[in-house]
Amino acid sequence: MAEPVERPSTEPSGTPGGTIAARPGVRGAVNDWRFTAVSAVVGLALAAGAVLAAGPWDSGQRKAERDRATAAGRTGGAHHDGGDPEGPAPAPRAPAVLAALSAAGTGTGAKNAPAGATRDLPAVLDPLLKNDALGTRRAAVVIDTATGVRLYGKGADAPMTPASTVKIATTVAALGALGPAHRIPTTVRASDDLRTVTLVGGGDPTLDKAALRALATETARALKTAKAPSVRLRYDASAYSGPAHHPIGPNENIAPMSALMLNEGRLDDSAKGPAPRSEDPAGDAARAFAGYLDDAGVTTKGAPAPGRAAEKSRTVATHLSAPLSGLVERALTNSDNDIAEALARQTAIAAGQPADFKGGRRAVTARLKKLGLPLKGVNIADGSGLDRKDKVTAALLAGLLARAADPAHPELRPVLTGLPVAGFSGTLSSRYTARAGGTGFIRAKTGTLTGVNSLAGTVVDTRGRLLAFAFLASGTTAPAEAQKALDALATALGAGRR
Repeated sequence: MAEPVERPSTEPSGTPGGTIAARPGVRGAVNDWRFTAVSAVVGLALAAGAVLAAGPWDSGQRKAERDRATAAGRTGGAHHDGGDPEGPAPAPRAPAVLAALSAAGTGTGAKNAPAGATRDLPAVLDPLLKNDALGTRRAAVVIDTATGVRLYGKGADAPMTPASTVKIATTVAALGALGPAHRIPTTVRASDDLRTVTLVGGGDPTLDKAALRALATETARALKTAKAPSVRLRYDASAYSGPAHHPIGPNENIAPMSALMLNEGRLDDSAKGPAPRSEDPAGDAARAFAGYLDDAGVTTKGAPAPGRAAEKSRTVATHLSAPLSGLVERALTNSDNDIAEALARQTAIAAGQPADFKGGRRAVTARLKKLGLPLKGVNIADGSGLDRKDKVTAALLAGLLARAADPAHPELRPVLTGLPVAGFSGTLSSRYTARAGGTGFIRAKTGTLTGVNSLAGTVVDTRGRLLAFAFLASGTTAPAEAQKALDALATALGAGRR
């Protein structure tokens, strides 16, 4: 069993990342304060451009990012009030950060850079990797996404615990297996005599009260047409198999595994982060559905009971989740463990594997093999990264991000557009300040377990290249300081150090 964790990367821990020293010679004669403001402004514009180019999420998250980026006159590169005198000026129009993805593909594997091409990166990154805050083991890889050339590597092939950065692997596999347009159904089936209805979960953890009420209304309409004012209610969560609890045990960071649940089994009104969880998500969803049926004029006889729909039953109501692209983005932006585990199981179902932890591991690993990436020593134990048995390499994570940038794999693009934006969204919203050089430029997935910190994402460097990077650290003792050290590495790649 994995060691329990306290608030992993569903919520950033510690204080926002600090500023870091300038790298001489990168920006010529540009003053530090002026470059900082420009980098934050242009970075946010690039991030907002990527959000706009990708369109709204069905769940509303992308729309929220777009509104936040454009509503205030002086939003700059971080979240502060429009009248903040310390904030940078309004962001000018800029091309989307994903424009760099139109360059040449990344091929089947990251090539090593030619001699002399990496002289600057070791000089910049090596000292930062020696920071004691990064613990006893650390690894780093940087890839030019347009060419597939590995520009930097330290401990690149060493398997390490990734924490929530394993969600990159989970989401890549799900998109490859199912496609970005796939939607997860929740259905209601009625028996031939209309005396029994069955609520059938398909594995959508984002099913909410409004969707459940709509299902009940549609069901009631069908039953009333057939003059069936009362029914027995069953509920079916058999799409999933295996143990209900994640190996970490009952935990506020994840609900029991169930193909039928309402709002991720949360017992409060939260939509992300740790929360009290139901021990019977399917039963709770069924009881809520019974209440909505009653509101719609259909009485249920007795309490809802688990069971499968009769063989000759017919579908009378269907709800479809947001497209997989939106689920992927929400999983990455908010580091949503419930969605990530659901995506691993959806991948298993698509592969004909049991929808449990073992089936998810086999199915996700098989999809990664098809991308031709290095898997030696890799172990995908779960979809969320909460399990310490997860082992990945920095080479794999950076390679997956490079694949997502490859024009030959447009189905993987939501992996990039879902990455949190430094100082702007998700788990990076508070880790970069208005004066941090990486604000707005860096998009990255965070990872945090006790003693483990990681960061993997993309950044546009001073030459306009879109770089994919992965930084892994183990044996850390101060999460806030480790996060600052990782943020410094990413910032040095893109906006230079100051």
